[in-house]
Amino acid sequence: MLTPNDDLGHIVSPPLNEIEIIEHIWITMSDGTRLSAKMWLPVNASEEPAPAVLEIVPYRKRDSLAMRDHRNHAWFAARGYACIRPDMRGHGDSEGVMLDEYSPQEQQDTVEVIDWLSKQPWCDGNVGMMGLSWGGIASLQTAVKQPPALRAIIPVGASVDRYYDDAGYLVGGYAGQGLGWGGIMFGYCIRPPDPAVVGDGWRDMWMKRLESTPMFAEKWLTHQLRDETWKQGSVCEAYDKIKVPVLGVSGWNDCWPNTMIRLLENIDAPCRAVSGPWGHVYPNLGGPGPLAGYLQLALEWWDHWLKGKENGVMDAPAFLAYLQDSHAPDPNPTDRQGRWVGEPGWPTQNVTNCRYDLRPGVLLEGSSGGAGSVSICSPVALGLKSGEYMPISGIAELPQDQRGDDGRSVCFDSEPLSQPLDLLGTTKVHLRLSSDCSCGLIAARICDVAPDGASTLISYGILNLKQRNGREVLAEVTPGESMDVTVRLNDTGWSMKPGHRLRLALSTQLWPMAWPVAERAVLDVELAGCSLELPVRDSNAGGEIGDPFGPAVSADPPAHENIKPSTGSRHISQDVETGQIVMDVQFAGDEIWFEETDLTYGSSNSQKYSIVEGDPLSACIEYKAGFSFARDGWNVRTQSELVTTCDATNFILKGRIMAFEDDIQIFARDWDVKIPRTIF
Repeated sequence: MLTPNDDLGHIVSPPLNEIEIIEHIWITMSDGTRLSAKMWLPVNASEEPAPAVLEIVPYRKRDSLAMRDHRNHAWFAARGYACIRPDMRGHGDSEGVMLDEYSPQEQQDTVEVIDWLSKQPWCDGNVGMMGLSWGGIASLQTAVKQPPALRAIIPVGASVDRYYDDAGYLVGGYAGQGLGWGGIMFGYCIRPPDPAVVGDGWRDMWMKRLESTPMFAEKWLTHQLRDETWKQGSVCEAYDKIKVPVLGVSGWNDCWPNTMIRLLENIDAPCRAVSGPWGHVYPNLGGPGPLAGYLQLALEWWDHWLKGKENGVMDAPAFLAYLQDSHAPDPNPTDRQGRWVGEPGWPTQNVTNCRYDLRPGVLLEGSSGGAGSVSICSPVALGLKSGEYMPISGIAELPQDQRGDDGRSVCFDSEPLSQPLDLLGTTKVHLRLSSDCSCGLIAARICDVAPDGASTLISYGILNLKQRNGREVLAEVTPGESMDVTVRLNDTGWSMKPGHRLRLALSTQLWPMAWPVAERAVLDVELAGCSLELPVRDSNAGGEIGDPFGPAVSADPPAHENIKPSTGSRHISQDVETGQIVMDVQFAGDEIWFEETDLTYGSSNSQKYSIVEGDPLSACIEYKAGFSFARDGWNVRTQSELVTTCDATNFILKGRIMAFEDDIQIFARDWDVKIPRTIF
């Protein structure tokens, strides 16, 4: 734990009576369902009510997120905030069952929690909301609902469009890795409540979860266009309803790097955004680095908007962006060299969209005009070194050297740069192409190529040609007919060194980031109708900021013992005889004993992606997730599995969930479904 002190970056151990920790409290919803919450309160909150900070997610406060929750919320509580962490309905020790993510019921629950918070004697009526990933999305969704007590939010690593860049349809193609989220998701939902909290009814609650939890991937695959299923809960459908101040935080190496600019462009309420080098993590707790003083930044936000302090928090640049320097490919979450720059708003006059024309093998700056044509038909396994969809500081999750995939793509290179090239914002690739069949997918990558040939991925984008006119409509592909399409790449902040070359790589596959379309299409590209649009920041614009946050800090973790350290591996192998290529990813989390709850918790997951070269219908993913919970007299675990394959007309999903008590299987449930391919 930390004590309040003048130097917010200085970690000290406080007297134990500075904050009060309440391990469990019930919050009753209007339909009678009770949510279980943990609280961190200033000890004097009953005499001097404090603003409340809410984080609500489904990931379990007593075990799975116990370390992270405490390190952030105990820090805020020591500085005068009442922090509360309920588990969502159907998770942890909360009652009910979750039937889909981001449901109207889930959003209503959060509104009711805020109303409850504002009326507690230890709360002064002002509530802020923050969260990473699901929690960040929940904060934005709740802001749309406009509960009266909500005063400000801090969404971290959040998405604003459930279809385009959440775990559904991933920047334009059906995500092979996104399917894995469906496999892990229903594994999350079947974990048991703790009998130490809910009492003798724990087994009945567990059985209800096991019997009622759906296989989420089945619903998601059934809705292959951006219909009402996806619009519900997508914040981009209701930007105008967000009236509270928003501080957005994300990382360029996150799965959702596009959110920050979208917030700045679309929210009329006071808004600031921060894009750093991080992955899908809180910036004070995970990489790639450098880590940042996220808690200090958040404290300034809360002090201004929840306590009314005039601390100049809105005098800072509206957009703080980290420009990553050219660096060698590194799949591990090490520090990325670079610099922070500030922009007063977005769009900014410091960034200009610069055009590069395409000729065979060459990127030409300016409007000299493209010429010639190329044909693209990529190996189906291209893309295995593009990195994880959702990197969370794990083993080799970030992109590896792109040279291998570049060599199997159609590439266009610039001349070696004579001066630095700074990129900040959205890259687009405009193409005129045709397919030799009734489908097609185009993937675009931009890479930083060093003088020694190493190729570092800057950003990528994917477009299913049947969605070239928008993701709400199905546009048929007529063989041989020219189409003008635009591929939007993920937003980025990057600074290329002199002597390096910019590369645009085009391919018809990006496995397993995108599931292959049913046929191996050959795309003919007319280069005269093509260009690369780059967001180039003026290198003389200034705005450099040395260290806008201070060092990364947190409270000391709760009392615990690491019984078994985490392990992980990532291997790519090829069967030369059959042509099958397999990427196998294994991870076992720390096995941890928590002193306060006398609970031992463990988790594991595996991912296996296999495909036979030349056969897009051979694509297969296998996901497994396991969780274990034990103390004297209680030993239970769960296992979930999802295998997805396809044929020319269907996706085939086989799922299984299992529950064990004292290592004896007490429950199993299976799915075996076919879902027609409508656009993929």
